[in-house]
Amino acid sequence: MNMYEKIDQLMERKRRVELGGGDQRIDAQHARGKLTARERIDLLLDRDSFVELNPFMEHRAVHFGMDKIEAPGEGVVTGYGKIEGRLVYVFAQDFTVFGGALGEMHALKVAKIMDLAAKNGAPIIGLNDSGGARIQEGVVSLDGYGHIFYRNSIYSGVVPQISVIMGPCAGGAVYSPAITDFVFMVEKTSQMFITGPKVIETVTGEKISSEDLGGAKIHGSISGNAHFTAESEPEVLQEVRRLIRFLPQNNKEKPQILDVQQGEDWREELAEIVPVEGTKVYDVRKVVEQIVDDGDFMEVQPKFARNIVVGFARIAGQSVGIIANQPKFLAGGLDINSSDKLSRFIRFCDCFNIALITFEDVTGFFPGINQEHGGIIRHGAKILYAYSEATVPKITVILRKAFGGAYVALNSKAIGADIVYAWPNAEIAVMGPEGAANIIFAKEIEQSEDGVATRSAKIAEYRDRFANPYVAAAHGMVDDVIDPRETRIKLIQSLEMLRNKEESRPYKKHGNIPL
Repeated sequence: MNMYEKIDQLMERKRRVELGGGDQRIDAQHARGKLTARERIDLLLDRDSFVELNPFMEHRAVHFGMDKIEAPGEGVVTGYGKIEGRLVYVFAQDFTVFGGALGEMHALKVAKIMDLAAKNGAPIIGLNDSGGARIQEGVVSLDGYGHIFYRNSIYSGVVPQISVIMGPCAGGAVYSPAITDFVFMVEKTSQMFITGPKVIETVTGEKISSEDLGGAKIHGSISGNAHFTAESEPEVLQEVRRLIRFLPQNNKEKPQILDVQQGEDWREELAEIVPVEGTKVYDVRKVVEQIVDDGDFMEVQPKFARNIVVGFARIAGQSVGIIANQPKFLAGGLDINSSDKLSRFIRFCDCFNIALITFEDVTGFFPGINQEHGGIIRHGAKILYAYSEATVPKITVILRKAFGGAYVALNSKAIGADIVYAWPNAEIAVMGPEGAANIIFAKEIEQSEDGVATRSAKIAEYRDRFANPYVAAAHGMVDDVIDPRETRIKLIQSLEMLRNKEESRPYKKHGNIPL
């Protein structure tokens, strides 16, 4: 046999691997409205940039007839490629082979690509589409999951880790995405749950569909397990590409600073968006869009804990993490879910050297028996911990209200803010003027002939004397009171000034965040 015949054999083997489970199963995948593993990789990565690794790995199971069954590529495609010219590593589970079920060698392929990503300092993207553990292989398949979970945990904060759920993801399989930084889901074709509908019905008697139990809508709005959702697979993969643009390759780098066209940074509209009256609502995203480059804001978890807005943007070409209270929901107050959402976002940005900008308009932590019994103290403490721990540039802009413990928690000077700006209408106080007046002047109001008029006068007195930005500025808690229209200008100046910021913390193995 000559070399050309050997090459022909190689090409035939590669063709069989690339065909996965075969034409019939590929057709079935398409019939479900789903793409194949390789089609997904082609959409995710730059054209012709994918380099496959370990295509010929095979399982070594022999029980239950497995010795007679081939699993081309071991049910997962692994390799590396580029997104807008930048290196990324990827694995894509192949549902046409054993339903994407994870076995010993399948897990080894994934672990190998994760190790390469960590060694070379580049993001790892997992395209998940799997029925779970390969039962025929028994406990070694569970051990395989363990190796993946371990790497998810150890490489957390080293390289960005992104999970894309593109089919079923059940049982132990859900814990790998849960440890990664961001989870994307496709509406109507992807689900995540620990125990499926049939098991739940058997154990508890409750009946529910897979979609209502763990679909994209549920995880995007109720559980908070998904950070981004999209209507189709091509759309979700484009969103992954968009996210990568805001991120550095690893924890030793800073995000790219892009060239931007010079334009007018004075934003006249900012004088009109936020009502001076504290009881009137507005959409804080309109403030954000006026300030960031081209109004381009990639919101994270937009339908979960909507009283806090977090996401990525650029200001003068520099990637930043945006945090903002949303007065349209719960008056922008902080509750259990928003505390979790906010804290994890802060910690991600700090891991990967992304500056934090906080737009504050908060009355406090949300009151209620359910909140107290649910552990708002513990959850709210995460915000304080995350901001205090973060060493990236941290800037706060107080748009309107900043009351009580929530003011302290939201990147105040006391917990490490580098720069704090306030708009001239800002009210910074222990509590709102109405509540404060009721307590401080209770006796005067009660003894007055016209209690309503006296109360109104005392509220105005308290607001003028205490609930304004100048008292805090006099004590150095606010660095400057600024014209709202110059907010973008001030942020550009501050980010440039803080670009080379260095700050360390006392040596420790790690802290103990109040989980």
